[in-house]
Amino acid sequence: MNVKEKSIEELALLCGEIREEILRVVSKNGGHLSSTLGATELIVAMHKVFDVKKDPFIFDVSHQSYAHKLLTGRWDSFDTLRQFGGICGYTKPSESDYDYFVAGHSSTSISLGVGAAKAIALKGEQNERIPVVMIGDGSMTAGMVYEALNELGDRKYPMVIILNDNEMSIAKPIGAISRMLSSAMASPFYQRFKKTTESFVDNFGESARYIAKRMEESLKLVTPGILFEEMGIDYIGPVDGHNLGQLIDIFETAKKLQRPVIIHAQTLKGKGYEIAEGHEEKWHGVGPFDIKDGQSLKKSSTKSATQIYTEALLHLCEKDEKIVGATAAMPSGTGLNVLMEKYPTRFWDVAIAEQHAVTSMAALAKEGFKPFCTIYSTFLQRAYDQVIHDTCLMDLPVVFALDRAGIVGEDGETHQGVFDISFLRTLPNMTLFAPRDEKSFHQAMKFAATFEHPCALRYPRGSFIENDFQESQTFELGKSQLLKSTNSDILLIGYGNGVGRAYQTSLLLDEDVSILDLRFVKPLDRDMLLAMAKKHKKWFIFSDSSKMGGVGSAILEFLNEEKILDIVVKSFEYEDCFITHGSTTLIEESLGLLPKQLAKKIEAT
Repeated sequence: MNVKEKSIEELALLCGEIREEILRVVSKNGGHLSSTLGATELIVAMHKVFDVKKDPFIFDVSHQSYAHKLLTGRWDSFDTLRQFGGICGYTKPSESDYDYFVAGHSSTSISLGVGAAKAIALKGEQNERIPVVMIGDGSMTAGMVYEALNELGDRKYPMVIILNDNEMSIAKPIGAISRMLSSAMASPFYQRFKKTTESFVDNFGESARYIAKRMEESLKLVTPGILFEEMGIDYIGPVDGHNLGQLIDIFETAKKLQRPVIIHAQTLKGKGYEIAEGHEEKWHGVGPFDIKDGQSLKKSSTKSATQIYTEALLHLCEKDEKIVGATAAMPSGTGLNVLMEKYPTRFWDVAIAEQHAVTSMAALAKEGFKPFCTIYSTFLQRAYDQVIHDTCLMDLPVVFALDRAGIVGEDGETHQGVFDISFLRTLPNMTLFAPRDEKSFHQAMKFAATFEHPCALRYPRGSFIENDFQESQTFELGKSQLLKSTNSDILLIGYGNGVGRAYQTSLLLDEDVSILDLRFVKPLDRDMLLAMAKKHKKWFIFSDSSKMGGVGSAILEFLNEEKILDIVVKSFEYEDCFITHGSTTLIEESLGLLPKQLAKKIEAT
């Protein structure tokens, strides 16, 4: 869609149409709502001023990029947002040439912008192209942002960074004076005056430069831009992120500066949909809902694994004052918000700072506390060095509670929680285990609370896959549980949520088979596996994890070490690929992992 020739009035109407379409589709499909509604004018102004065909448009996380998708040829396919085979909820270059980079995890955008700016300089295209970055205030809490800003301020590559502040967490504007100065600093006159003054005072030595700088800083102290200016990056703002005319003028000015500039735009989350307007976290990411009243259309009576985790942790906290915990910007998603409300001095949201979360919890463990570091499986990837260097190397008793382990559905490749077993199993001092249902989850948490070494337990998004095994013995280090013993040659080995999948598959087999709940993938229950090797010669592995380095790999390593060569092992873990977005059922069907598909594979072995 070409917005270049449209008037301000026409663009304002277009913003309204974009919001209506986003609201209509997200209410039906689910997705990110409040932030993307709030960013509409910013994105329309970006497309008005910059050239999306040449300029890298880089969206941090990119959950706020729906308007960009609508403006770049995906209006007709927008109904398929986050659906299997449809368009992704994040930017994705394989979906559109106008999506510069894959995004899904936060705080990468400015580094990408720096890299793009270097490439543009090396190609000699500085007068033709400029990176345009949009980043939210939440993403500004991560250290990678400041690593990139540090280099950018030093090297002065031309770049426009749009800081979408929809929580007023960076700084609040200080009345009329701040607004006046923000407008003044964005004006062409001010920028020309600044450049001329800098050139002028350079001729009068260091003292003149110092006095001029102090005079300028005394004005900027009433705005929140002093941090960025001190890093060597021009700052404009705060500005109204919904004033199209002002945004277009400021973007035009920034484009001509030929140096790095941050435009601090304040927006209202959920703008245009009154129910969602404001700062309520629940409207950040939503499932299908009724537009009229905002009520969810999908209400499950089954308790989620996250709810079970919260209940178990609350119960443990009542008995042990040494239990503490942290999450990284996902308090309600991980259920830790309940703990934060009841025990505000013991549980913390450290913002989008997984590395900091892990290392700070390690220090608490050293001081004699019992930290539960509660993070989505996919986001722990961001703190791998801290898990190794600050936790495992010190052999500190931090519990890593990995929510959203396995397929997470509509969020797709960037969020699937499939790699944690593979990257944690290699670490010395690390213990890995997983519950299969509510009762075993409580037992797993009791074990974790008293375990004196690093450990990680994983559990799925939503509820556990149903199984019919009522008896659940106490968790003991490296001990599995034989749930069903038969004379069949077939043994189904489940890990975590994989136990339910194994059970559902067993119901479709022609013969009665044995089922083992592995419980621990590190250390393995070697005695149990040796006993099973004498009785069962066909082993099938069920785990919602990557096959490479996963549960099947651990069992094959064990069999190799024991020189057991007469066992056929087949793992139903995920193949070596990134798993697409869509409903979990459709994704699993595409991977051949539905119980009816697995039963056929077993029968054919």
